[in-house]
Amino acid sequence: MSVTKRLKILDLIRALRQQINLSQKQFAAKVGVSCKTVNRWEKGHTVPSHIALKLVEETLPKMGEPGKRLLNQYFPEAK
Repeated sequence: MSVTKRLKILDLIRALRQQINLSQKQFAAKVGVSCKTVNRWEKGHTVPSHIALKLVEETLPKMGEPGKRLLNQYFPEAK
């Protein structure tokens, strides 16, 4: 995975979590991973699995306009 894509993913995770006003622990519970995993994603140490990214992508449209903006920004192919 390219460095640019890794940076976009960590930005997405942090932006999404902050948009829906969740702590790392709360976000981790929604996605079905540990809080430590979310922390590692946001720090760029690891990247989410394809399944976790799919859950994130499916969550964005349910967030209204802020979610749609994030969806367009980070998942342009999903249109």
